[in-house]
Amino acid sequence: MTNGGGALEGIRVLDVTQVMAGPFCAMQLCDMGAEVIKVEPPDGDSTRSMAGASGTDSPAFNAVNRGKRGIVLDLKSSAGQQAFRRLLARTDIVIENYRPGVMRKFGLDYATLAGQHPALIYASISGYGQTGPDRDKGGFDLIAQGVSGLMSVTGEPGGPPVKVGVPLTDLGAALFALSAVLAALHYRGRTGQGQYIDTSLVEAGIALSVWESVQYFAEGTPPQPMGSAHRLMAPYQAIRCADGYITLCGRMGDVIISGGFNIYPREIEDALLGHPGVREAAVVGAPDALRGEVPVAYLVADETVEDEAVRERLKRELASFKLPRAFVRMDSLPRTALGKVQRHLLPPLRP
Repeated sequence: MTNGGGALEGIRVLDVTQVMAGPFCAMQLCDMGAEVIKVEPPDGDSTRSMAGASGTDSPAFNAVNRGKRGIVLDLKSSAGQQAFRRLLARTDIVIENYRPGVMRKFGLDYATLAGQHPALIYASISGYGQTGPDRDKGGFDLIAQGVSGLMSVTGEPGGPPVKVGVPLTDLGAALFALSAVLAALHYRGRTGQGQYIDTSLVEAGIALSVWESVQYFAEGTPPQPMGSAHRLMAPYQAIRCADGYITLCGRMGDVIISGGFNIYPREIEDALLGHPGVREAAVVGAPDALRGEVPVAYLVADETVEDEAVRERLKRELASFKLPRAFVRMDSLPRTALGKVQRHLLPPLRP
């Protein structure tokens, strides 16, 4: 089946990949209108024989190969390599996911082909990337999730390592490759030159660990699993109710929903800053061990606020905003190198 129309109409892709990451990347290009030719070995893509297969067809294969044309080539043979080179005459993009060095043995790697096809865009997807001490290892989503640290932050606190339910590093590597291919097409449109793209499952897992990296570099300690809870704000998790579970999230910053009230941190901070002696104020939704989240006012003040009368005025100010619970803290707040308050490092309340 071929596609008609689409943003990539007129672009031809040779999909020399199997299983998940490469096929998923190529399928996205196909969905955008590119003509994708899947190049399979004589034994076929291994997903053809996965669970539910009927003959040479399977749901797993169809899930990541829709819309593609197909050809069987034995790239280990001279005839297969020659046929592949003939296909290159009208090809814009090659995507392959063999282990590093395999395509070079076939004489079909980017360095070999680029001289004759300078406009060729060539993407390699592997387990660990084309360079480095682990480059020759195979690429499996489960292994990549472990190596990248995803399994160490997934699951319940104190529990064993848990794999993310979907093949996240496979799909992540596919989408990173896709974005790079589209960028390379844009670059080629300006310069006429192709590009080489190298991405991997492990790199995808690390790149997707955004909040976890924030916590590690801010605190210096490895992040731990938190179940369904958010790493930097609360409430943001699945909550068990009498008739099942609900997912509840309250965004920290613009408004905090707590105790039936809408709390607006910026408004409160401005009011607190109007008091003599208050040099800086931060109102956050702090995690509470019993109630999920309550607003808390943290202040940086000089000695003036140590005066009991001033402290009482501040408490009344906080009460006027209908804060269900709040206290004044006089020590310094955690800060970035630029002096900004690190709200996610403010200590949680204790029962």
